[in-house]
Amino acid sequence: MRVLPDGHVPDLAAAETAAEGFLRALGVPTHRPGLDDTPRRMAQAYAEMLTPRTFDLTTFPNDEGYDELVLARSIPVQSLCEHHMLPFVGVAHVGYHPRDRIVGLSKLARVVELFARRPQVQERLTKQVADWLHDQLQPRGVGVVLEAEHLCMSLRGVRSLGSTTVTSTLLGTLRNDPSLRSESRTLTSQPVRRAGS
Repeated sequence: MRVLPDGHVPDLAAAETAAEGFLRALGVPTHRPGLDDTPRRMAQAYAEMLTPRTFDLTTFPNDEGYDELVLARSIPVQSLCEHHMLPFVGVAHVGYHPRDRIVGLSKLARVVELFARRPQVQERLTKQVADWLHDQLQPRGVGVVLEAEHLCMSLRGVRSLGSTTVTSTLLGTLRNDPSLRSESRTLTSQPVRRAGS
């Protein structure tokens, strides 16, 4: 199945004009060396942060009858807080308890990107990824845990640099089966070991 973004094409020329006006309104001179091309770069950067890539949701029959947890850990997450349009960055742990179909592992990261590349709140992002996988795969259960640092909290307001927010959504067996719930919690909280270390 081909998964497409919402089809909206950014108007980069209008975004560049708006970025220049925004910077000038804040007292930032845009016609001096180093800043003269900033409105264009700003428009392109935000367009990139708000545009997910198209991907094919590749699934396969679960011919082996695999009935244990499948978990992709530490998937990078970058999104924009919809309240301040500042980034929040972190990792997602996405798992599912298969039924009839299994999914190509890279697609778990693509699904995270699909919902992250828009103005977002972390709670909604976590639930959207879990609900989408639950609807598309129809597994026995799905679990999504997201941990992120919000620049709107680190760089402004309380200025709590380094603090992270953790959200989770558990569906089906990962919510209702105590042993699977415990296993998913254990696996997502273990330190990540890199190959060769």
